[in-house]
Amino acid sequence: MGALTNGIPEKTIERLSEYRRTLLASHRQGITHIFSHVLAGIHGITAVQVRRDLMLIGFSSDTKKGYDVQVLIEYISKILDSPAPMNIAVLGMGHLGQAITKYFNGKGLNLKITAAFDVDPKKVGRTIDGIPCYHMNTFEDMVEDRDISIVIVSSPTKVAPELVVPIINAGIKGVLNFTSTPLNFPQGIVVENYDITTLLEKVAYFVKENDASNP
Repeated sequence: MGALTNGIPEKTIERLSEYRRTLLASHRQGITHIFSHVLAGIHGITAVQVRRDLMLIGFSSDTKKGYDVQVLIEYISKILDSPAPMNIAVLGMGHLGQAITKYFNGKGLNLKITAAFDVDPKKVGRTIDGIPCYHMNTFEDMVEDRDISIVIVSSPTKVAPELVVPIINAGIKGVLNFTSTPLNFPQGIVVENYDITTLLEKVAYFVKENDASNP
């Protein structure tokens, strides 16, 4: 993915999503205002970084009481969310695909998983966790029929490269890839390769290094 999204850096977009989750949790607790240094502390960054991120999206009303939680949630939502909910499909309804579906559809987001695709006869034609599972050979037609714009790839890794052409042909706009094979797409399709194994190995490496430097 590129470094900038409409002039807002990619990392800022990630942090805005994280801020909103914290703000929503605070709102549920009845907290009406929050200071930038409190938001910063929760996310392990500086108050300067929080203020810089919010200034980038044109929000700077830090009063003596701090940010108005409800107002800031609404402001960030205007930046992050599309006007209408976006429909998502999961490609591969194994353990990971089912876990992702359960996780996302319980979040009340403006993003909805509305269909799943697989080739396993035990899954095709079934409704899994409230999501209908279709055969992969109907993918292009169903993307148009269900107005799907994003796919989550949670298929077996060896199958993932075979999904690239169908995804392009179906007119998908964004891909979140959970397999360990990085997938490349033409310009115009937003792709995020999210390899859990690589991330876990990175964590393990730094644990090892910390242990070595603190015997």
